Amino acid sequence: MKHCYFAVDLGATSGRTILGAFAGDKLELEEVNRFPNRLIEVQGHYYWDIYELYRHVVEGLKMAASRGAGITSIGIDTWGVDFVLVGKDGHFLRQPYAYRDPHTTGAPQRFFDRMPSGRVYELTGLQVMNFNSLFQFDTLRRNHDSALAAADKILFMPDALSYMLTGEMITEYTIASTSQLVNARTRKLEPEMLGAAGLTADHFGRFVYPGEKTGVLSKDVQRQTGLGAIPVVAVAGHDTASAVAAVPALGEDFAYLSSGTWSLMGVETTEPVINEESQALNFTNEGGVEGTIRVLKNICGMWLLERCRNEWGECSYPELIAGAQAAEPFRSVINPDADVFANPANMEEAIRRYCKESAQPVPETRAQIARCIFESLALRYRETLDNLRKLTSRSLSSLHVIGGGSRNDLLNQFTANSTGATVYAGPSEATATGNVMIQAIAAGDAPGVGEMRKIINRSIPLAAFEPEDKEQWDEAHLKWKEMRRKEEKEVFI
Repeated sequence: MKHCYFAVDLGATSGRTILGAFAGDKLELEEVNRFPNRLIEVQGHYYWDIYELYRHVVEGLKMAASRGAGITSIGIDTWGVDFVLVGKDGHFLRQPYAYRDPHTTGAPQRFFDRMPSGRVYELTGLQVMNFNSLFQFDTLRRNHDSALAAADKILFMPDALSYMLTGEMITEYTIASTSQLVNARTRKLEPEMLGAAGLTADHFGRFVYPGEKTGVLSKDVQRQTGLGAIPVVAVAGHDTASAVAAVPALGEDFAYLSSGTWSLMGVETTEPVINEESQALNFTNEGGVEGTIRVLKNICGMWLLERCRNEWGECSYPELIAGAQAAEPFRSVINPDADVFANPANMEEAIRRYCKESAQPVPETRAQIARCIFESLALRYRETLDNLRKLTSRSLSSLHVIGGGSRNDLLNQFTANSTGATVYAGPSEATATGNVMIQAIAAGDAPGVGEMRKIINRSIPLAAFEPEDKEQWDEAHLKWKEMRRKEEKEVFI
């Protein structure tokens, strides 16, 4: 009988549930349901609706049951850093804060006043971002947050949903590694970091690694869905870790770019890369599957265009991409990771203001804004890939683009042109693919990650993009670097 695996894949703007199965040596994926994941703004704060997400997950399980799918196991992955606070009675104390909430603005420096940044990086190897869980905890503590004060347990987002399905509390390694509370070398919660955040190991559930069983569907969920006591398996709970597991690379000298709301560019290593140079370049070391470390950089990705599209109303991606392709090249560029783009009231106006204050032509049309975003991302990718080459002494002549952004042929070509690497695009559903893959390996239905990557490579058509227009992109990169230099000196913005 063909084994089916139920993957719950939740991103920062949308979620989906997918059934995956193996037919011969090929992987088959079938979407069950797809749904939005919207921020809730209440009195100046931003929250996630954990109960609405859970409702969609249960609805997906009901739909799978109605199809007669013989589900072998269930796995859950989500975005990183955010968490749910649980009371002594086992109930959630409030909806979880979203990482885009402004309450952590300036939080890293406040924390570093008590614990040197060098020591934090030495232990965790994590990129400094104001919304890392560590800084969220420290901000809640400083603000005398009543939910944190009353919390008996803390569950990261995939672990919270797993708890809602099974009643079992766990802390999965890859999602915990985004918190800045995990020691990058021991791959366990770091007591020194916990103490600095005012926490203990008892605040967290049983620590597990990808492939471990976490529990089975509770009697209540079985009754609601019509399913039996199906196991829930800890996959790579961080969506990027699941996506990287599914990179269809046939060798080892490659970089990956998980392209979605966020762009995450990095390499796989067996040990963390933690030194003065990696800290100065603000690279992160997060947990991967089969003992690997993901050395990467978080880059603001399609968030820029997604926000613009929300403001523009009906505006399809194909229409915007076609318009961008016809627009004037390198008319204006931005730093996608500038603070002003984190969560502005109006993204289009933020981009125009940035260009004006950096003495560039202001984008006047949607096509010009889209072209500005795509070219700017490609230039930021070049900077990041060059730094990865320095840190790892690898040539990194190939770049695998996975996730929803892999369907953007124009951005893929820009990325090849800018970085000088051959870009291989696909799979677009890499996160769900990796989720299913880890479940299958855990069930003994599939070989290890290396062999699975070969199967994915055979199962999913990949598009290849070779570098073009080198001189034009080299010139644009020099101008972009000069703009970045001025920005860092606070000449503008």
